[in-house]
Amino acid sequence: MGKVIAVANQKGGVGKTTTSINLSACLGLKKKKVLLIDTDPQSNATSGLGVENKNIEFSSYDVIVDGVDIKKAIIKTDYENLYICAGSLDLAGADIELSGKDNREYMLKKQIEPVRDEFDFIIIDCPPSLGLITLNAFAACDSVIMPIQCEYYALEGLSQLTKTIKTVKKTINKRLMIEGVLLTMFDRRTNLSVQVVEEVRKYFSSTVFKTLIPRNVRLSEAPSFGMPVIVYDKNSAGAESYTKLAAEIIRKNK
Repeated sequence: MGKVIAVANQKGGVGKTTTSINLSACLGLKKKKVLLIDTDPQSNATSGLGVENKNIEFSSYDVIVDGVDIKKAIIKTDYENLYICAGSLDLAGADIELSGKDNREYMLKKQIEPVRDEFDFIIIDCPPSLGLITLNAFAACDSVIMPIQCEYYALEGLSQLTKTIKTVKKTINKRLMIEGVLLTMFDRRTNLSVQVVEEVRKYFSSTVFKTLIPRNVRLSEAPSFGMPVIVYDKNSAGAESYTKLAAEIIRKNK
């Protein structure tokens, strides 16, 4: 069965979607069949892979809230071994719509289970909140990648996220683990970035990925062209770092 990994942090702007897109694409290039599920109302993972609205019949909103079979929502992207269940602006109101449903935390899990054995990895791009959509992702996944930017407030909110993960593990999903803490927007020229790396590694120890994701212009440009950075500029520092991250995750999950 495929490994299901959520990419989550309730703090915005830490590189969740960038990681979801580029990790998925790099795993695909390493001959792993990957499904990316975009559960963020902004749907940046969807547009970042060049998927247009006219090609979307059903979104993750339809799958989670209305119970549409996920197989009907899966779209093959232009990239090797990479499929997507697209996001939708409708997800903005999904927490309210789910709140009155029975087993509301398990809607996504129920949909993913029948297709798990069709993929090597299923990556869930979570919204920047700890609401019911993120809770659905935590109930459905095996592990969580927590991106942290190498900036002053890096650890802010992480204690809340780790507390939520522990609570979910006790009550909803006993197999839930932290896949790793991912340091993003690293700039080796600044003392602050180096200090944040040291601090996070001291705090989280062996759960921190060895791979650091640098600040990189190509990483920022690629989504506007609807491409993962490995396709937009395979020789860039961003492409190299996400290729290393994909290799690190494959080794970890052998």
